Amino acid sequence: MVLAENQKIRITSKAENIILVEKMIEDVCDLFSIGEDYYGNILVAITEAVNNAIYHGNKANPAKSIDISFKSQKDTVSFIVKDEGTGFSYDNLPDPTSPENIENPNGRGVFLMRRLADSVSFEDNGSKVILDFKIQMPTS
Repeated sequence: MVLAENQKIRITSKAENIILVEKMIEDVCDLFSIGEDYYGNILVAITEAVNNAIYHGNKANPAKSIDISFKSQKDTVSFIVKDEGTGFSYDNLPDPTSPENIENPNGRGVFLMRRLADSVSFEDNGSKVILDFKIQMPTS
């Protein structure tokens, strides 16, 4: 796949479509010569966002779609993940590191995104997440 600025892919809310997102991330990281260490952060953060969109936003309804796009500006690559859900209260999430939540199998996605991305913001009541990653732009 040859990537263009502001490319977008649309997937249905099925877990097996994560592989398409992983391919897009790999292509974006290749395009901007992003090293393996930072690639891992991007991969985990974006796949968490997409998994949240599949399971929480779209309730794993395969009739609903998720749009994943990226854009670059100056020293930042941004990924945008938008689902068809109603959103969520992203400012009132339980702390997954607190003792009462440590054993919970869920609830770490937004926590991980915030730790791995340089900035995370939510729009459309939480049905859209923007993850920014600072990068060193390749020189021509």
